[in-house]
Amino acid sequence: MVDDRLVTAKWAGGFQVDVQAGAFGLRVDEPERIGGTDTGPQPTDLLLSAVASCFVLSLAYAASKRAIAVERIGVAVTGTYEGPRFAAIRIEVDIAAPDDVVATLISAAERVCYVTNTLKRPPEISVVTRSLD
Repeated sequence: MVDDRLVTAKWAGGFQVDVQAGAFGLRVDEPERIGGTDTGPQPTDLLLSAVASCFVLSLAYAASKRAIAVERIGVAVTGTYEGPRFAAIRIEVDIAAPDDVVATLISAAERVCYVTNTLKRPPEISVVTRSLD
């Protein structure tokens, strides 16, 4: 099944970009220390946010499918820069679930998390010109 997702971005001047993701809009910017105005998260923070939110949802999904009650699910995601890319991304999981099922939930989340699976097996990226007007 093919299910395309479309996100658009338009330059708003300086280092600011307005992004439209479905019904949701947000401003992306760079920190002041590199010439931005710090009016929104930088692109790499959005990438780490995608990893974090997808993994939390994947853990919640895995627990739900197994009828496992959890009181708390959270993650901290750290990206380690190496040149113009992340050399490593670390996900630290904080989940209030019985110890005997935590590893099972993490393993299941790793199987269903779209974002981490995409990063583990990168898609082909192509760049073409297109009018967004």
